[in-house]
Amino acid sequence: MEYQNTLAFALQMDESDPLKHFRNKFLFPKHEGRDAIYLCGNSLGLQPVSAQKYLNEQLAVWQDFGVEGWFNAKDTWLSYHNGLTGTLAAIVGAKKEEITVMNSLTVNLHLLMVSFYKPSGNRYKIIMEAGAFPSDQYAVESQVKFHGYDPKDAIIEIFPREGEDTLRTEDILQTIEDNASELALVLFSGINYYTGQFFDIPAITKAAHEAGARAGIDLAHAAGNVPLKLHDWDVDFACWCSYKYINSGPGGISGIFVHEKHFGDKALNRFAGWWGYREDKRFLMAQGFEAAMGAEGWQVSTPPIMLMALHKASLEIFEEAGGIDTLRVKSELLTGYFEFLINKINQGSVKELFKIITPKNKWERGCQLSIVCNQNARETFNYLTQNGVIADWREPNVIRLSPVPLYNSFKDIFEACRILSSFISESGS
Repeated sequence: MEYQNTLAFALQMDESDPLKHFRNKFLFPKHEGRDAIYLCGNSLGLQPVSAQKYLNEQLAVWQDFGVEGWFNAKDTWLSYHNGLTGTLAAIVGAKKEEITVMNSLTVNLHLLMVSFYKPSGNRYKIIMEAGAFPSDQYAVESQVKFHGYDPKDAIIEIFPREGEDTLRTEDILQTIEDNASELALVLFSGINYYTGQFFDIPAITKAAHEAGARAGIDLAHAAGNVPLKLHDWDVDFACWCSYKYINSGPGGISGIFVHEKHFGDKALNRFAGWWGYREDKRFLMAQGFEAAMGAEGWQVSTPPIMLMALHKASLEIFEEAGGIDTLRVKSELLTGYFEFLINKINQGSVKELFKIITPKNKWERGCQLSIVCNQNARETFNYLTQNGVIADWREPNVIRLSPVPLYNSFKDIFEACRILSSFISESGS
């Protein structure tokens, strides 16, 4: 693609975009009476227009049926989640029975580590990326302590090489190999929240298994952003949130993946609850837990139907758009255009004002660009905000910007960079 630094080019790209009408399926925050330029889908996706309809439908079921909504409504609450898992399975590359929706992300990470972090003898260490999202760090640290180990000894963090911002795959694989005899679990993000680096999940998973360890993935910034093939990649378990790229509302329902090869493993530990009990006997209220087959056997509590209704509103948009592979085509073009315009801004300055720390290779990133502001960082972010660009600030000097293919346009990207250029001119940078 030969990009051009003109509004006419951006408008032409939007006009030829087969997904352009999906923008109208979302509600944008307003700035001075107009839609804001929303580039923060990596933190919270926009509200689908249909969200209120789906939520109201379930409020009406509650009103009309009361408790009988579990059994007698058109879409019974008892099986409501079944209407979500097909689309989700396609998004994360799984079989339908390998996933379910439940809880929130860190709760699910803890529940899955109960099953898949099984330290024994010399095999007790966990490898993860340094700079993982803090919630993952806290979860892993507390799990290690729960088993009686010292996190300083049991957790191996992999850092970028000196002078580099992202991890090299060969360094990850070498670290796994070097610690193979003591390794119990490799736990990585699909995409690092800070740098936007998309890790080589199949290579990491293969190396973990060759070392005799399990492989788990936190897909918070990957689910709904990049194509995934969790089943084919042989990942043992994964979890994700739904409120970023899957647009299911603040604190929206989370999801898990458990590879089918583990379904019959009776040796797996599990923190059980009644909703994970086999469905055909759940209401017999018998003692002695019998897990439902598949990922549903990891469910614990009664599902939050209202959160699932919001989830359904967004997932139906994914389905209508043609799935993650279709969205990925536009995502690569949008992110590439953003990168092109940032580089143009740098070329017009004496020194590099904005350093993109997200990998340049499109296969190593999703739709997020993390930009280091080399001067006037906070002032730059504030200027964007004051001029209607909603982005994300990370200390000490990084702005994360995410052009989401479902609702962002090429014009959005052009206007955001025009505003950046205006700040440079006004500030004398």
